[in-house]
Amino acid sequence: MSTSPSSAISIGALLPLTRPGWLEAGRHLLAGLELAVREVNEAGGVNGSALELLVRDTAADPRKAEAAIEELAALGVSALAGEYHSVVARSVAARADALGVPYLCSSAVLDELVEQPTRWVARLCPAQSHGWRIYADFLLDAGHRRIAVATQPSAYWTAGIHILREHLAAHGGDLVEIDAAALDPAAVCDELAQCDATALLLLVGQPDPAVPIVRAVRRDRRLTGVLIGAPAGQPELAEWVRLLGDDGCAVPFLRYLPERMSPLGARVEKALREQLGQAPSFVAFEGHDTVTVLAEAMRSAGRDRARISESWGHVEVEGTRGRIRFSRTPETGVWQWVWPPVQVVDRDPKDFDRFRVLRTG
Repeated sequence: MSTSPSSAISIGALLPLTRPGWLEAGRHLLAGLELAVREVNEAGGVNGSALELLVRDTAADPRKAEAAIEELAALGVSALAGEYHSVVARSVAARADALGVPYLCSSAVLDELVEQPTRWVARLCPAQSHGWRIYADFLLDAGHRRIAVATQPSAYWTAGIHILREHLAAHGGDLVEIDAAALDPAAVCDELAQCDATALLLLVGQPDPAVPIVRAVRRDRRLTGVLIGAPAGQPELAEWVRLLGDDGCAVPFLRYLPERMSPLGARVEKALREQLGQAPSFVAFEGHDTVTVLAEAMRSAGRDRARISESWGHVEVEGTRGRIRFSRTPETGVWQWVWPPVQVVDRDPKDFDRFRVLRTG
């Protein structure tokens, strides 16, 4: 690349900032990325060079993300970062591999992020199979053996169903699929009432159709006592409770935070809260940790793309949620933090802003 040593080091940031992407997730991810860049630069940058983010909106569209990567690669970014939606991150990983640009995936959990093992891609968030098995154990320990899933067509939801079905079957449980793409919320309730499931998992988009389904189930007297769950984390962000109020509480979901924040995590949490004007989600911490890792890699590798990709196995740095180091994981084909903290939590009906920790893993 033609960039001079004294100029800023560019990181291409990919995230959903417009519909149909999950806007609030994109906003939190960007807040974490931006805060960490400011902190690195205020501390003198990376080997005397400032970091800069070149932000591109993916709108949850793989093709739009691929076009952005081509542009960012031509602009000379040293690395790519971010993305929340798994189907988009998969396209990002494929193009990054093809172009030889290091990509640190912040928040997309799909196990098969790449079709073939690659040295160019690393990931902070846990693989879907790791987190969702923890979630399945939570359901089993709570006495749920027959579980329904309201689902839509998606590689991410299909993978989740497979993980849950296998894990539940190994422990005497079974899974019933309800096609939320073909049925309205009232019909979803009818199917749920007929299948005798004690729990309904929302493997659907947010806010639609997740929010209307929750409202319909909560108001259906046939379904009193049925647990509503959302392993993908829809209730984590404030939009959920704004739309649902009381109905959005007591819906267990996965998030990737420790039970207690370290001093670093607590300091970053305070700064993110001021920046966002609300409590930061785990997605914001993933954004901050992404820049922390890339800055550490660049301190030894410089801005050279190949050297950055070769450094994944040597990076070790304190993140907001624990010590971060990467390993090769055959099931994912990428360099993986094994593992970030995992919690099953829900929102307390007595205090919407309080999260009750139901299980850790």
